[in-house]
Amino acid sequence: MEKKIGKNVSSGAEKVETLEKETEKKNTKKAQKRAPQAKRAQPAHDRVAEQMQAAKAEENAAAEARFEAAKARAAKKEAARMKKTKKKEARMKAKLEAKEKRMEAIAKQKSERAARHAEKAARREMLATESAAEKKQRLAREKREKIARRKQQEEARENARKQRENARKQAHAKRSAARDKKKQARAEKRSQKKRAPGIGGWIAAVVSLGAACLALATVVTAGSFRMNEMAMRAENAYRSTLYELVAVTETMDDNLAKLRVSAGAGEQRMLLTEILVETSLMESALEKIPVDAATSTDISAFVNRTNHFARRMLAKLAAGDPLSEREKAAAAQLYEINAALAHELNDLAVNTPADELRAFFEGEADGVQSRFREWGSSAQEKREEISDAPFAGEGNVEENGVEKAPEVSVKDAEQKVRAFFEGYHVADVRMTGETAARDMQCYNFEITDENGAEIFAQVTKNGGNVAFFDTYEQCSVKNFDLASCDAVAREFLAARGFEDLTATWFSDTGMVACITYVAQTDGVRRYPDMVQVRVCEEKGRVVGMDARGYLLNHGNGDRETQPAITEGEARAKLSPELEVAASNLAVVPAMGRETLCYEFVCNYGEEQYIIYLDAKTGDEVRIFRVRESARGNYLS
Repeated sequence: MEKKIGKNVSSGAEKVETLEKETEKKNTKKAQKRAPQAKRAQPAHDRVAEQMQAAKAEENAAAEARFEAAKARAAKKEAARMKKTKKKEARMKAKLEAKEKRMEAIAKQKSERAARHAEKAARREMLATESAAEKKQRLAREKREKIARRKQQEEARENARKQRENARKQAHAKRSAARDKKKQARAEKRSQKKRAPGIGGWIAAVVSLGAACLALATVVTAGSFRMNEMAMRAENAYRSTLYELVAVTETMDDNLAKLRVSAGAGEQRMLLTEILVETSLMESALEKIPVDAATSTDISAFVNRTNHFARRMLAKLAAGDPLSEREKAAAAQLYEINAALAHELNDLAVNTPADELRAFFEGEADGVQSRFREWGSSAQEKREEISDAPFAGEGNVEENGVEKAPEVSVKDAEQKVRAFFEGYHVADVRMTGETAARDMQCYNFEITDENGAEIFAQVTKNGGNVAFFDTYEQCSVKNFDLASCDAVAREFLAARGFEDLTATWFSDTGMVACITYVAQTDGVRRYPDMVQVRVCEEKGRVVGMDARGYLLNHGNGDRETQPAITEGEARAKLSPELEVAASNLAVVPAMGRETLCYEFVCNYGEEQYIIYLDAKTGDEVRIFRVRESARGNYLS
């Protein structure tokens, strides 16, 4: 068997070459062994590189953001600097313009002063050089110019005086003609009642008349001065009464104006006390003014109502209760009526001619009478507007039911308006603003129907309920009576969620029926939960509604409905002179809280009263007097 024997390499270079080949072979094998490990380590290296690249990109973005922020700050700073520069330039420009104006004014003054100085210098030079003849002519010319100017002024004054005198004479002639006509008519009427006398009677009458004239001549001559003196005294007394009335109305005008804006109980108490005194002075002065019975009644009614209002408000303040918004509104309306009276009296005292004023005090001036009559009629209408149904306008009593409801958007409120006025043929709905009252906040809407009629409506922001609306259209024909209008109003309210209501007050103003409804539970009327509806008697359609009281108070909890005394016991506390026509249990607002009362509708002769007695104690809570007028019933 042949043995394997290694080659013998004798040459050193060959050994080296062989050694290098073996070394390279070993390295190649090692590299092949390390290759899988390098491949496995490669993904980790890539992730590190990606992270570094992302960090670099983030740093670049942050650097870019810082650069942009720096640019924005620089731009803002530059804009502020430019704005400041422009303001400074505007101020400098304004200063320069003001300075130029001052310089122009100064220059103008200097120019005018220089012109005056030049004129004076020229005049002095002229006076220094003029001769005696020229001086005499100048003085005569200046005197003529002065006389001409004075004459012109006097002519202007005389022309104005003549115009006034002519106007006064024309007015006096008209009044004299009217008086003569009335006297002639009265004389003709008296002559028709008498028989025509014969010739003998006529002769006897002439003789008697002559004798009477001779006998009375001396009496008339002697007594004329005394009669004139008496007439002057009477006229002065009349004028004194008129001026006294003017002063009282002006003083009350100031006090009522202050009461409208006063918020302090002390100041209100002082103003009401002064108004109380002034009404007494007015009433005593009015008794001396010779107006007709109807006008005197209207004016006295205003004075008495103001007196009653002041007494009631003083009692309320004494009990520690503040004046309500409705009571302040009543004070504002009384102020308007008194302001009209003060204006009429001032005009009468200042602008009425003496003869016409004398005729008025003698009861003969129809013009002045008619002015007082118109004022009395307007005062009557405004006075009736002050009063309303019992406890109307009290607002929130105890817990506010509107604040509990969630707030609605304008869009939702508009949808509720369109749903509420379904059947009114709405063509357009516009939101016109908001109203923030003491008890609720409302959206204001103007609605237009297909005929162009406008409706103003208020929708509560909390709950989105229509609290008030009024329609601007005329109702001129009476086609529906109060019963029919009541049926229309009930159907309207029921369709809009107002249920369990009873009518407590009817008023017929013009051709519109005003009906007041209150909620009723277990036979107890709840006056704070009130809805007032206006129905057009021509079209039989609801044209107005005020449900603010109902929305504010209807959400309150259960009211007390069990009285502590019986109706008979309460009735016994009424005046024995009253005749009870009807009675009910009622929850009424009194002094900012709800009180269970017995409601009695009573008659006192031909007058009617509504009296509320506390159902626990029998004490009087409120008394209303029912008044009648051409515009329907009202309360005082």
